[in-house]
Formats: sequence, structure tokens, C-alpha cells
Amino acid sequence: MKHLHAMPFGAAPLDGRGVRFRLWAPGLPSVTLEWAPAGAWRERAMQRVEGGWHECTLAEAAAGDRYRYRLPDGLRVPDPASRRNPDDVHGPSEVVDPRAYAWHDDDWTGRPWREAVIYELHIGAFTPEGSFAGAQRRLGELAALGITAIELMPLADFPGRHNWGYDGVLPFAPDASYGTPAELKAFVDAAHGLGLMVLIDVVYNHFGPEGNYLHVYCPEFFNPARQTPWGAAIHFDGPASRTVRDFFVHNALYWIEEYRFDGLRMDAVHAIHDRSATPIVEEICTALRQGPGRDREIHIVLENDRNESHRLERELEGTPIAATAQWNDDLHHAAHVLLTGETDGYYADYARRPLEQFGLALAQGFVYTGQPSPFRGGEARGEPCDYLPPAAFVSFLQTHDQVGNRALGERIDALADPARLLAARACVLLSPHTPMLFMGEEYAAKTPFRYFCDFGPELAAAVAAGRREEFGGFDAFAGAGAVGGLPDPNDEATFLASRLDWSEHSTGWHAEALRTIAALLVLRQIELVPRFGDATRVERWSCEGDTLRIVWQLDEGHGDARAPGCLHLIAHFGSAPGRVAWPPGRIVHMMRARQAPGDAAQIQLLPGGVCASIDEAPND
Repeated sequence: MKHLHAMPFGAAPLDGRGVRFRLWAPGLPSVTLEWAPAGAWRERAMQRVEGGWHECTLAEAAAGDRYRYRLPDGLRVPDPASRRNPDDVHGPSEVVDPRAYAWHDDDWTGRPWREAVIYELHIGAFTPEGSFAGAQRRLGELAALGITAIELMPLADFPGRHNWGYDGVLPFAPDASYGTPAELKAFVDAAHGLGLMVLIDVVYNHFGPEGNYLHVYCPEFFNPARQTPWGAAIHFDGPASRTVRDFFVHNALYWIEEYRFDGLRMDAVHAIHDRSATPIVEEICTALRQGPGRDREIHIVLENDRNESHRLERELEGTPIAATAQWNDDLHHAAHVLLTGETDGYYADYARRPLEQFGLALAQGFVYTGQPSPFRGGEARGEPCDYLPPAAFVSFLQTHDQVGNRALGERIDALADPARLLAARACVLLSPHTPMLFMGEEYAAKTPFRYFCDFGPELAAAVAAGRREEFGGFDAFAGAGAVGGLPDPNDEATFLASRLDWSEHSTGWHAEALRTIAALLVLRQIELVPRFGDATRVERWSCEGDTLRIVWQLDEGHGDARAPGCLHLIAHFGSAPGRVAWPPGRIVHMMRARQAPGDAAQIQLLPGGVCASIDEAPND
């Protein structure tokens, strides 16, 4: 099978022979195309046509040719819709024929969201090779562990040799440092062969600060009246917004149709400025569901600091109207305070009774559903969410953000008591939420994950200074003398220190952590996923001292003959043993727990103890 997404932007190989080139630059009187068949540069004046487009078709051009656009002032720029930029963001683009890759996943139609166990990874830091091919060789281990969905951090071409990906400037071009488009397709193809979904993180709220030439020749993309942390906002609701919006709608469709991704994770949608009747986020969701989503399972996950529950609403039959799920930072923040005691920065919002807030997040999803946020000066944040299914919340104990945005990039395993941390992980992995692990978390990796980039000298110095200023007010770092010794984001050593050390995962505590998580995921897949669904809801929950108890009403089993009943989960976070009543039903998991001495009706829970049971309703 061949897969191609047709779009009005960029270089499109034609049937038979030749390539059509199109650039949108309504403010330019003329544009010259330069291309290099066999390495010798030639040029051709492009025709200016209606709507601000410049276009030309070259019968002699072919896949593999380098090309670029020359502006009237002589500046040469890459194609903003480049499918590949082999010489980084300042160099020429390359014509790519999407039909050259022959797919092997003809029967793949995706997986339902209730089966999702997500594994977030950074291609450059996941393996020693730092490539699509290197990551592909590890997919079998992840599938065997019980992972069902891979979430790739952004791939859009970024400046330099290494970057988190959120500084991308060519959103259609996978960064060449990771490999070729064909190698990325082979990664997705292999994942599908193992039953793994693959999601891609996309950034539609800004372009990176280096290598974005659209500011120079197409200011219509931006609205200087609205600023974001990264500069002028993308102009999704301006007088020329239709073409701007099409650029991003096509990008979303491109990843799903041409690369066969199973969905998107949309970065920081709260930073998108859009007052349109149909916001761009909803337009993209509709385009995906009414396009490729008609034939296969397509999922859209949001990062949204505003906790806008309306973007996660379902139709009567349970189908998402817009997004499938949202990253649940509230649960992470409450768990982090509970496990580490840190209350700096945004953790201040979760400083009071963190166990209760962790329980609330497990029970209803978001903690902030309209309440004032102390960290934000009393500003109200969030919308009621208790009507949403638990699977609408992607919950986790760490992500690239929550590890990498620390001054030294320490993982939660370096900060928390191991027993209590395992209890929190069990709560996440056994809950009806959509669980997510960050790469290396499955074996309690020691390697940090630090913020890294590779900008030019002036911008590099500004970024390093900004990191020092950012962490100067955090007691946890300033008190330890860390501010003066912050890792330089632009130093290659910072990036290399963030690469996983795969020799760890089969030794000592790491191997034990891996076995524990694998067992929890097997339990989830066999006992719980068949009982999870849109009707799953929390029935009751409570905090009894340092012990959390949650009861979820399960679903009808999706064709399973067993009655749904309830899932009971008890977790103890105290420093001394505690006692609770046995939960009803069949025990499916016990960790650091046993029958209480002298009382058969109670369980004794050691610190970090967990007990889970399924109380099946009687069949009629």
C-alpha cells in the first residue's frame, strides 16, 4: 500500500513526471524557485496567482532534488511545508515522493482508547543511536511489557543537532538527525505489526525561535498584537486566517494519512489564541474524525492548562466530539507533592492535603474545576469534569516536562521513597484513567532527562541565562547550590547525559521495578480493561488518615460474559503500618499487605501497601 496526503503547500511529485511547487506569500511581488538536480543549482521564476500563491511546475524535477525559494531581496529560504530538510533548518529542502514507501500494515485499523497504555519517548535520547531505526529495535520489548501506545515527542525539524522538539520550525519535516522519512514510516509500520499505536506530539501554538523565516516573508502567519511566551501568536483568526488554518489542518492530516500515525498529542492548546466561531483545535479534531477517523481509530490528546472539560465531551454513544483525552497535570502535581514534599512554584496549588487531592484526581479527573489557584494569584481555573469517563484523563507520575523542567532533570525515582512511589504507580496503572509512563520509568532509570537544545551563540547564551533566572527562586534548588551549576542546555554533554542507559534495566532494583510494572500491566490487560468503558465512574472514595480508598463502578464488559461490578483500590501512604477492612470481592493485587494479626476482617498495610479487588455484581 502507498499512502499520500495531498495538500496545496510545498513540493508535490506528479503522476508520471515532474514536481509542482507552491508557496503562499501574499505580500511578495515575486519569488524565484532554485533547485539542484544532480547538485547543480538552477532557477525558475514562479508565477504569482490568485490568493497570494506563487507556483510553478518543473517537468525535469524529481524526488531527491534539493530546492529553496529566493525572495526579492536575495534571501534564500527553505520550504515551510518541506517534507525533508537534510541540511538543517537553514538549508535547502528536498523533494520527497511519499509513494516511494510500501506499507505492510494494510489490516491495521488501530485500537480502542480504553486499551491505551502510553509510553512517551524522545527519539534522540531513547537509544544510543538516537534514531528512528534504533528506536524501532526496542519496540518488541515495549509491546511485551504491556505498552499499547507510543507517544513520540515532536519531530518537526529544529535547529541544531539535538532539541526537545518544541522549537521546531518546519512542521512537515521529521528532523533529519533522526533519520529519513522512510525510516520513520518503517518505525510506525513495525509498531503496528506489534499491535502498538503511535501518537505524535505536535506544536500548533508557536514556531521555534531560530530558523523560522515566515516572519520575514509571510507576516500574515502572525499577530503581533497577541504575544505568547515564544513571541507573536499564530494568527488563527485574522483576515488571512483561512490559509494559515489550512496549513495546520493539513499538517494534522499529513501525519495521520501519510505516516499512518494513530493520533496526535497537541501541545499547550491553552497558548493558542483563537477567537474564531470554530477554534482551530476543534476544526482539526473534526477534520481527523471525518477524514481518516472514518476507517480507523484516531485519537487526539490535549495538553491544556485551563482544564477545559468541554473539549473532552462525548456523544451519547461515547464517541469523543472533539478530543479523546487530556494530560492530567493535576494528578501529577498532587502525587509529586505527596511523594516528595516539594511545594515550590505551581506545586503550591497542591500543598494542602496532597493525599486528598491525589484521591480527588483519581476519582474525578481534574483537581481544579473552577476553583481559584493560589499560584496564579487567585485566578479561577478549570471546568467541572465529573461527568467525563476516566479514560478522558491521561495520568502519570512523570513526563518530559515534569522531569526536564527541573533544574537538574531528576526523575521521581531519585526523589521519592521507593515503596510509596510504587503504591502511587499502582494507583495510576490500575485505575480506569489512561496511564502513561515516561521512557525509562518502567525500570526506574537513574539517568536524568534535562532540558537540551543546540541554538546559535546569541540565542544559546540567552537560553542559559533564562534557565538560571527561572530556578533562582526555587528553594529546592537554590538551597542546594544548584543554580550556579545548572547544566548548560546547549552543551552536548547535557543531551548525552539524558540518554537512557539500557544496561540498567536488567540489574538489581531496576529489574525488580520492571517486573513489578510488567505484572501490573498484565493485570490491567486481563482483569480490568475488559471491564473499563464509557460507563465506568467513581462510586465513592475517601481518605482515612494516610490511606486512600477508591471504588469505581465498572462497565458492562464490552461483550464479556462476566458481570461488571466494582473495582476497589486501597493504597497506604503513611510512614507506619495501617489497618483497613478487607475490600469485598476477589483480590486481584496485593503488595506490602497481609491479613492483620489478630483480626481476620482487616488488612495490615505496610508503608506503600496496595490492595485491589473486583466485586462482581450477581448475574441476572
